[in-house]
Amino acid sequence: MTASAAPTPWAPIQVFAGEWDGESDGQPGKGTVKRTYRFALHDKFLHELNISTYPPQPKNEEGEVHEHWSFFSYDRARRVLVLRQFHQEGFVNQFAMLPVDMAVPGKLVFESEALENVPAGWKARETYEVVSPDEFTETFEIAPATGAYEVYSRSRFKRRVTR
Repeated sequence: MTASAAPTPWAPIQVFAGEWDGESDGQPGKGTVKRTYRFALHDKFLHELNISTYPPQPKNEEGEVHEHWSFFSYDRARRVLVLRQFHQEGFVNQFAMLPVDMAVPGKLVFESEALENVPAGWKARETYEVVSPDEFTETFEIAPATGAYEVYSRSRFKRRVTR
């Protein structure tokens, strides 16, 4: 009998490592997304770089380019993955991953613990659904203190093929 390796806390998000292209739809309009995930600082963090481009359109007449950086870390004391996002607008969001629902394989939900530079009481949620090793979706939702979550954006990513 052989001993199996201890599960890594990174297992739920390891699939994200790499380069991705996607499309986004939501409150900013329809756009494209480029994203890269790389393990950093001796594999203690998964670092995400994101650039979303929304061309001028009726929903967003000026158009916009949105950038944010994210870091996933593992909080050993709480035994939970934590996601921290740093947005060009000055927003800083901290989320903790909810326990994985075994009934929905590949679905990961992160709920906000703290939001910086947004009105008091607001909350946010990031939901990732891994469709395959080369495809995932992300839904970002926001809500006022006493309101229900509303979808701000939905993005679908495919792994970038390099030749």
